[in-house]
Amino acid sequence: MDRNELCLQIKDAVNHFQFNGKPVRYERYGNGHINDTFKVTTEKGGVFTDYIVQRVNTDIFTDPNMLMNNIKLVTDYIRGQIAANGGDAQREVMQVIPTDANQLYYTDVNGSAWRAYLFVVDSVCLDAPRNTDDLEKSARAFGQFASTLAGFDAEKLGEPIPRFHDTPNRFANLMTAYNTDKCGRASEVKELIDFAKEREQFTYALQNSGVPLRVTHNDTKLNNILLDKDSYEALCVIDLDTIMPGYSANDFGDMIRFSANTAKEDEADLDKVQVNLELYEACVRGYIEGTGGGLTEQELWTLPIGAKMMTFECGMRFLTDYLEGDTYFRTAYDKHNLVRCLNQFKLLSELEKCDEQIKNIIQKYITE
Repeated sequence: MDRNELCLQIKDAVNHFQFNGKPVRYERYGNGHINDTFKVTTEKGGVFTDYIVQRVNTDIFTDPNMLMNNIKLVTDYIRGQIAANGGDAQREVMQVIPTDANQLYYTDVNGSAWRAYLFVVDSVCLDAPRNTDDLEKSARAFGQFASTLAGFDAEKLGEPIPRFHDTPNRFANLMTAYNTDKCGRASEVKELIDFAKEREQFTYALQNSGVPLRVTHNDTKLNNILLDKDSYEALCVIDLDTIMPGYSANDFGDMIRFSANTAKEDEADLDKVQVNLELYEACVRGYIEGTGGGLTEQELWTLPIGAKMMTFECGMRFLTDYLEGDTYFRTAYDKHNLVRCLNQFKLLSELEKCDEQIKNIIQKYITE
């Protein structure tokens, strides 16, 4: 969609929500790659109010009704918990703005799905931590998110992306791609396939752990936390598109995958790929403190499994995409996905080497 067409669509969409006043300004907002996001300002009687308005990418999120129902169920539950604890629901949870037809999203004449949220005032996001404290605060916010939703029945939620963290299925997809070899790349990745095969039984570790299904966020990046612009304390978790039933270790594991790696996800020099145990511990400390007893001890002991599992899963997804012709992940050069896979498999190997040290870290914070 070109810029002019999108501008026409946003001009139409903003007139179909229950805003406080008339829209007077809108502008592109943030740097997300999935949905088209705008900050919209309305005016009524000299009072200006800001909102976030998004065009949902229905190529990825094919059922916007289920998507928005998930978000409404979860945010309403969190709002109730905040009210019970005397918190500030205007800043500590996302607020969905209904359409003028009292729906959770608006469908325009082109079939595009639009949604709106109240903008959280005096808030900021960080794309990268300025220091270890920022990382710990992020982990604490996601831990608190898990704890707050511990009493919510996760099975009420649909799966916006079916089998998203079904690691055995990711393994099966990889083997299919390898055996099909439609791009003639299988011969160059045999060692990586052998690496994956050696860990096939591990893919069932969380499924066989006996821990309960929880509401999981599934995109636990630092920039999915809103922070107070002055104190930089965490306010609320945002970007709830991928909330669905899962294991708490999945969310923790994804934090580790990109936070405790000493190199970027696509670093080709594998000597640079190591586990930063100081950052790992900051994530453990923040996450466990954030859960505040809302998760079981058994779940907390699965956190290191989640770190390895998410790293393994991501590596398999990169390798599957490489074998299938780079059709899913955006690539910058011919073997970009192969490099990403090598990076993640190297990180997994380093995590495995640190098993005993990581066990001691977990023990330290579980017993405090």
